[in-house]
Amino acid sequence: MKPIRYGMIGGGQGAFIGGVHRTAAAIAGNWQLVAGALSATPEKALASAAEIGLPAERSYGSWAEMLDREAALPADQRIEAVAIVTPNHMHAPPAIAAMEAGFDVIIDKPLADSLDNARAIVEAAARTGRRIAVTHTYTGYPLVKLARKLVAGGEFGAVRRVMVKYVQDWLSRPEDLIDNKQAAWRVDPARSGQAGAFGDIGTHAANLVEFITGERIAQICAELTMLPGRRIDDDGAALFRLSGGGKGTLTASQVCVGDMNDLAIDVYCEEAGLHWRQEQPNTLTIKRRDRPDEVHHAGANRAYVPGDILAIQRTPGGHPEGYLEAFANIYRAFGEQIRSGPVAGADPGYATMDDALSGMNFLRAALQSSRDGAVWTDL
Repeated sequence: MKPIRYGMIGGGQGAFIGGVHRTAAAIAGNWQLVAGALSATPEKALASAAEIGLPAERSYGSWAEMLDREAALPADQRIEAVAIVTPNHMHAPPAIAAMEAGFDVIIDKPLADSLDNARAIVEAAARTGRRIAVTHTYTGYPLVKLARKLVAGGEFGAVRRVMVKYVQDWLSRPEDLIDNKQAAWRVDPARSGQAGAFGDIGTHAANLVEFITGERIAQICAELTMLPGRRIDDDGAALFRLSGGGKGTLTASQVCVGDMNDLAIDVYCEEAGLHWRQEQPNTLTIKRRDRPDEVHHAGANRAYVPGDILAIQRTPGGHPEGYLEAFANIYRAFGEQIRSGPVAGADPGYATMDDALSGMNFLRAALQSSRDGAVWTDL
């Protein structure tokens, strides 16, 4: 398969997620970075490009310049897709412009800084016919995909209760905001949007619930809070109701002292409970009343592991795979669909526009519920 030539918007010096996207694309093996507008400052964009080996003539001072100049190149040289790794407020303008210029888009979550801007992206995709993928990373883990097969596939009966949490501690002290580029935009509503921790990591938790259960969150009762001096939530919890009748709890916090990146989910169905934790992503535990516990291991080349799960594992059992490989599975799947088109009825391998819009509706409803005094709010 010929690699997808892509350009990156954002992700220059001092950025975190840009390097993650580039590494994931390289692991996927079907993408080639050929251009970039890596910073809003032209000098920094050029220096960032030089650091990662991009030629100066394909490094641009703005995303608009990149789209214009790349579109003017011969078809066999120009970029075919754009990766957008900017703060949330800069998702919609370049995403819409990229699709209108004829390029597919892969974009970091959440889809946008507001529901209106998210809808504008969706409308642009429908209008232009371009493909767009959202990187909800944790759905790329092999054992999360196995969990979906078991739960959404009905193996254990109806979903009764889900407990999900995504908690961190990196914003738990006032000094965490000092000279911290990653913190600065996440606590600024002008760049992050009206949601803080719930937008940054709560969307991952909500997406994981919907991915594994195959159901949408239909209603939510949320309370979002913040440390003194903060302007948007850095901590929150919610009750939720699923479209299939099950109920759940969701916690998202960036001020839980001692927790680094603890995303964990427990799904209780009629016949079994299923347990997965991102900090130990290579094991999935299934528990029943009348049978011994089952522990599934990533990388296990066994007859009981579905073929499509084996296909996205890169190392033998006992050789751990993690965050970057899960991210790479999303890039791999999106690249294959750009080249070959979707397979009817198959999981696309990445978050779709419907998934991304559901996440934005989750944020809207959580914020509204909290403002109204933690009342039940429809999505």
